[in-house]
Amino acid sequence: MVRRAVRAERDSGDVAGAMESTILDSRYKILRKLGEGGMAYVYEAEELNSGESVAVKVISPKLSKDPTLLKRLRREAGLAIRMEHPNVCNIMRLGETEEGLIYLVMPLLKGEMLSDREYKTGPMSLEEAIPFLVQMCSGLDQAHQLNIVHRDLKPENIMIVKDGEDGEKAVVMDFGLAKETRAEGAAKLTATGIILGTPEFMSPEQIRGKPLDVRSDIYALGVLAFEMFTGKLPFEGNTTQELMLARLRGKPIPLRKYRSDIPEAVEKILSKCLATEREDRYSSFLELGFELINAVDSSPNSKLREML
Repeated sequence: MVRRAVRAERDSGDVAGAMESTILDSRYKILRKLGEGGMAYVYEAEELNSGESVAVKVISPKLSKDPTLLKRLRREAGLAIRMEHPNVCNIMRLGETEEGLIYLVMPLLKGEMLSDREYKTGPMSLEEAIPFLVQMCSGLDQAHQLNIVHRDLKPENIMIVKDGEDGEKAVVMDFGLAKETRAEGAAKLTATGIILGTPEFMSPEQIRGKPLDVRSDIYALGVLAFEMFTGKLPFEGNTTQELMLARLRGKPIPLRKYRSDIPEAVEKILSKCLATEREDRYSSFLELGFELINAVDSSPNSKLREML
């Protein structure tokens, strides 16, 4: 059955989705598929020269119908290669095979997605969530120093990995499909009909297809943080369209409606992140990170400050 499925997928022309046991570009042995989405397939692979385990993201060939998207991908991956931060999964290499398959090589992170952690343990305590959020702020601040807007922050793009013997840290992933600040609004459909971004986490300006900057990612992190604390989204709606309209027209649900044990200062921080007008949000992730720290620990010697 597996062989038939692989053969059918290859016959359909989407070779990128059935690459197990193949050698990519004479350099990477594809071991197993880790996941897939509308834009790419992710594999665990071995770099033949070094024996190192890596993650390889192979871009779906159907995106070749969208030359603008591919041009942007090459430009943005080139920017992401310059990132080097403990809370960012950097891009090690951007390659293209003789057959025209475009791929990204990244470190292979061992841990679990934030979405899986949320599903298993439910809403997080203040003590667990704040360090992760501060670490995300630290990594995203470096990205914005390089004029990169992530544009698709969500729990599936955050990995929780080991940090030392007993610790854990958050690592922001998927910068290979991130968006440069000078580029046009990301909510617009590409030629292949794919929306760049996840609707539940899009800022109002992203929904409208407006130009994006750091404050759009700050909005998305506000949604993500709200979900970490409550297991819910900060807006109500029965459909994706209703949720998007609520963000354009309404105010977010107060955090303490669901979590009265969370300090009011944290609720105010998330409310500012989720302001409809970007001018009313924080202007940088560094500012946001320090606000989160001060809300829970005003000590100048707080270990949280070492994360920024």
